[in-house]
Amino acid sequence: MIRTWAARNKVELCFTPTYASWANPIEAQFGPLRTFVITGSNHPNYTALTRRLQAYLRWRNANARHPDVLAAQRRERARIRSERQQRWSQPATRAA
Repeated sequence: MIRTWAARNKVELCFTPTYASWANPIEAQFGPLRTFVITGSNHPNYTALTRRLQAYLRWRNANARHPDVLAAQRRERARIRSERQQRWSQPATRAA
């Protein structure tokens, strides 16, 4: 269904590998989401978690430039970059 829509509207889908979270810009949004919604919480059920998630998204959209949000995004981007460097920074071995 999505591929059909994309083809019909001349949209090229670019899939990122599952091992390359650093290549997907949306990943930087998940860190603050974990920080503000999930970490240290004990939601009794999915309904409560969903409500908390929706409340966070409403707040996030209303306060997109809030210093706490910007700081959390910077931390997550740094974490993702460091993960990438740790994983991919080994120098390539040269053939003898």
